[in-house]
Amino acid sequence: MKGRKIHALVDTEGLPLRGVVHAADIQDRDGVALVLDKIRDSFPGLELIWADSAYHARQVDAAVAAHPGLRLDIVRRSDAMKGFVVLPRRWVVERTFSWFGRNRRLAKDFENLATTLAAFIALACIQLAIRRLAR
Repeated sequence: MKGRKIHALVDTEGLPLRGVVHAADIQDRDGVALVLDKIRDSFPGLELIWADSAYHARQVDAAVAAHPGLRLDIVRRSDAMKGFVVLPRRWVVERTFSWFGRNRRLAKDFENLATTLAAFIALACIQLAIRRLAR
């Protein structure tokens, strides 16, 4: 697999709840079902997911509708805004990806297999959670 994409579901603090690695030719709207497939078993109290406008599609609505009690809120940029504006909840996942970049094996895509990359992402998630708990 030449290109990869990582979908991550994180809490409001940026700690990863679920991550999925797949081929880069899968669009964001189609990758949502991969992330949400087992999330209800692990986090039954999850009620709201914030996402950016790339997830505003009928495929996403269908994936969310398959999980009763789960709601998706799209964080949109106002047309009146000019230039760069930080939107609430928009940069939480990007911050998590930058935390992943602190790990040598995740700074660049060195892995041949997607499962190996997923394993190193899981290790990075564990490291993040342990450091947060140690504070």
